[in-house]
Amino acid sequence: MSVVTVEERGPVSIIAIDRPEKLNAINKAVAIELKEAFAAFDRSDQRVAILTGNGGRAFSAGADVTDLPELWRCVPTVGIATEKPIIAAVSGWCIGGGLVMAMMCDLLVAAESARFSYPEGKVGITGGLIAGLAARIPHKIAMEMMLLGEPIGAERAYQIGLANRVVPPGREVEEAIAMADKIIDLAPLALAAMKRFVNDGVLPKGPAELAARYGAELAAVRNSTDAAEGILAFREKRKPRYRGR
Repeated sequence: MSVVTVEERGPVSIIAIDRPEKLNAINKAVAIELKEAFAAFDRSDQRVAILTGNGGRAFSAGADVTDLPELWRCVPTVGIATEKPIIAAVSGWCIGGGLVMAMMCDLLVAAESARFSYPEGKVGITGGLIAGLAARIPHKIAMEMMLLGEPIGAERAYQIGLANRVVPPGREVEEAIAMADKIIDLAPLALAAMKRFVNDGVLPKGPAELAARYGAELAAVRNSTDAAEGILAFREKRKPRYRGR
């Protein structure tokens, strides 16, 4: 059974975590399916993606501790590479890794029911990507969220710049679609360039984000056909025939 749903409304893709009975906690299957869904979105002619959680009670409760995923692999701008805009539509709880995923999106619509929290200090573990929060909202407020682990509501998220819009519960996806409809009237290449300039040239990257980004690039080289050919050629004492893949 799929744990991620994809719905296309014209040039807009709505990608939703579909584990409402588990508050949309991210397990290994969710991480894999999210990455696949965003890869398909990036290859397609779709213009904007909306990331949300089904059920209304939670965007995501974060990583599923009973089936821990490599969370970074499904985090926008980290394990998910696309220059197309991504909008988070958040209702209910947005906790831990869920907060990381939402904050890494380009825009964020919060229902009035949204609650944002990073309680990992209480659990005794962190993946480190949350450091990027301090690049997206004021430093002291980011530190308060991390060090105290207390939740903030939708209105507070709007005040500190974490959310772009606050809407009544159940309207968050429709508001995200309304924003997407404005985006699709604009020039795709210009938007992609602006997103790339901000993500690559303006926003600071924490150690975990840098490790994830460069680790993925190194893994791609290490697992390439050229790498296998180079090793084989060395063993066979011949000149390698590289193909750039």
